[in-house]
Amino acid sequence: MMNGLARVALMTYRGLGVCAYPVVSPYLLWRAAKGKEDRRRKSERFGYAGVARPQGPLIWIHAASVGEMLSVIALVRELRRLDIAVLLTTGTITSARIAAERLGGDVIHQYAPLDLKPAVSRFLDYWHPDVALTAESEIWPATMAELEARHIAQVRVNARLSDRSFARWSRHQPMAELLFSKLSLVVAQSDLDGERYRDLGAWPVVVSGNLKGDSDPLPVDEGELQKYRRQIGQRKTWAATSTFEGEEKAAAMVHRALKAHNDQLTIIVPRHPERADAIEAMLVEKELKVARRSRGDVITAETDVFLGDTIGEMGLYLRLTDLVFVGRSLMTETGGQNPMEPAALGCAILSGPHVENFREAYQKLVRNGGARIVKDVEVLAKAVHYLLTNDMARLRMIDASQATVQDMRGALSATLRALEPYINPLAMKARLEPRAAAQ
Repeated sequence: MMNGLARVALMTYRGLGVCAYPVVSPYLLWRAAKGKEDRRRKSERFGYAGVARPQGPLIWIHAASVGEMLSVIALVRELRRLDIAVLLTTGTITSARIAAERLGGDVIHQYAPLDLKPAVSRFLDYWHPDVALTAESEIWPATMAELEARHIAQVRVNARLSDRSFARWSRHQPMAELLFSKLSLVVAQSDLDGERYRDLGAWPVVVSGNLKGDSDPLPVDEGELQKYRRQIGQRKTWAATSTFEGEEKAAAMVHRALKAHNDQLTIIVPRHPERADAIEAMLVEKELKVARRSRGDVITAETDVFLGDTIGEMGLYLRLTDLVFVGRSLMTETGGQNPMEPAALGCAILSGPHVENFREAYQKLVRNGGARIVKDVEVLAKAVHYLLTNDMARLRMIDASQATVQDMRGALSATLRALEPYINPLAMKARLEPRAAAQ
């Protein structure tokens, strides 16, 4: 009975998608006006191709936004070494820009089609991928139904489910089983994630570890890095990165509390740079002198805060310090941000208590001594002060964080082993078939 209702709900969802299709265009134009869609490539969201499909086998990899896209870069490169064409779709302008910077011509990039049957059908009719890989946690019912109808294997890599998502799906178990059972394979980040996918109906499930542990270090423009290092000189630095609303104010409070004791420069890198004007206004109101990266401001001895309000330059900001507070964890209960990138670049890690999206990584970092969890702004200020003034303690944390990253490597090779039944036939086919663009 419940399974029947779940099927009816899925059919209703697909039908509503067909009805909504004609009125979606104004919504996308509104998003484009907000800077959230690429107006020039809006047609891709309706499933229209922007480039020619190459002949031969093709794997479709969908990575919703920046975090997911960065996690699959190493996997994409391994697939390309096998001469398998890769179609990479993303959902945000930022992730598209970073994909172009990091992968260039190694992949075909398109914006993901909307989860509406006409758009997905048009997309699949043109690209007809041999396998569809999705990263981490997104569930798109119409897309999954269309892939199943065409007998295209659906594989979830670097799979995770947050506490909130798992609780939500568990309340709708029949619908969860209907959708999660469509996955041909799940390669999970952790034992807990694997157990959650199994509980919701996915099978088979294997555990590989987190692909972010195998990611290349974030890139940097060496000229810009050296320029800012000269401007900073011998001043101590700490950074608050991937911050959400309220956490920039917390960083400002920490800076003001420590200013009389340390000649420190505070680096703030908001998760959404479009908030930079409001953040700067808040900092100026607190009588702090701000230099903004987007304006090319010079960091002087009087600068209190360097505001990293650009996209795709986290590698620069993290190399300007060795003490990082990772945001989305203190003033908001939304699960934290990835600590592996600053750890890999030699930073001691501080975080608020809300880190459930990266629970395993934080557990290992904290257990090894590479990260500390702070419960509020007062404790954050004390931790920053202690680590800025105690070089030995900070260096021990840095060593521990880098060792943790090394220990967590191996997810890429485990993922590739799990994917062998899907990619080995394609690699053989790619070697036997000539490669050329389809007409």
